[in-house]
Amino acid sequence: MSPADYIRTRFALAPLSFRPDISLYRPTPKSGLISFLAEEGRADDPPYWAYAWAGGAGLALYLAEYPNVVAGKSVLDFGSGSGLVGIAAAKAGAEKVLALEPDPLAHAAMLLNADANGVMLESWAGAGLPNVDLILAGDIFYDTAVARHTLPVLLEAVTKTEILVGDPFRRDLPLDHLDCLAEYRVPDMGGGALVRAGVFALRAPNIGNAP
Repeated sequence: MSPADYIRTRFALAPLSFRPDISLYRPTPKSGLISFLAEEGRADDPPYWAYAWAGGAGLALYLAEYPNVVAGKSVLDFGSGSGLVGIAAAKAGAEKVLALEPDPLAHAAMLLNADANGVMLESWAGAGLPNVDLILAGDIFYDTAVARHTLPVLLEAVTKTEILVGDPFRRDLPLDHLDCLAEYRVPDMGGGALVRAGVFALRAPNIGNAP
């Protein structure tokens, strides 16, 4: 069974509690996700793509509140995962939404979720980052190794392109490079107690502290 067929048939498509106008395919106890990952040789890879993370949730709420941020613009959803942030951008009126997501399972989920919400996300697989008006980056500083890889890439990009980051104030969030624009109370990883999530503007390296 292909990843797309598996997600379509074994996951439940349901609206999000914090954005009921957006529905995502999400696993249930009957989805057999652990078994599927083992069959795919991905038993050791956490299925981050299967859930709506708090940083993406914060960005989705911010775009609903301030649709002018993306309206009529070209946007890159950096590390798209489930596609939540890109879908929110498209619903807010973005002219074009590119999605950067190298994980093939996440890629399948992202495209299915976009289709379920009646919007289009275009996969970006080119060298480097595309030329867009805005980059949206949700939950990309979730551990030290990932933060060390992604921060230099985004600091180079922000010299040309505005970048907004969504994150629930995780340990590796580079606050020295960010200006907080808004805060929300949102669920993380699909449920449980609400957590504090921020939406931030990334500062160019020549403003404030150097990387």
